[in-house]
Amino acid sequence: MKTLILGGVRSGKSRLAERIAKECGDPVTYIATATLEDGEMRARAALHRAQRPDHWRVIEEPVRLADTLGAQAAAGRCLLVDCLTLWLTNLLGADDGAVFEHERAALLAALPALDGRVILVANETNMGITPMGELSRRYCDEAGRLHQDIARICERVVLTVAGLPQVLKGQPL
Repeated sequence: MKTLILGGVRSGKSRLAERIAKECGDPVTYIATATLEDGEMRARAALHRAQRPDHWRVIEEPVRLADTLGAQAAAGRCLLVDCLTLWLTNLLGADDGAVFEHERAALLAALPALDGRVILVANETNMGITPMGELSRRYCDEAGRLHQDIARICERVVLTVAGLPQVLKGQPL
């Protein structure tokens, strides 16, 4: 089962993903994509750490997500990726523009063949006005395309608003 959980900042998407992972009963590997380059991001990461069980395995991988998923996926395991949009930010900020194209394509190719449960968390950024800056517009465009492509692959897609999950595709929670 592959699940994509979308939502805005502090919408409850990570909490929902963690609840689903806990309830599935499989060993969980949490794949964190954030880079902790400032105090605010370190505080966010600390909050996430405090909320998840100590026995979960944690892998920090800001770029090579497809390789990490491929190496960790197995029947009877649960992989929780938090979050795709931070990963996208890392790719778009890479000095080599080819990194973005390669890693995005690798993820989309790897995802359908992964065994076990995969839960992907992502920020839904395209529900407001069009950003003014070129990089901001590209980010929103690429996030929208990525979410659409991953939603086609996933069996379940959930939009979380104000802590309330709305199932858009697949079986209810």
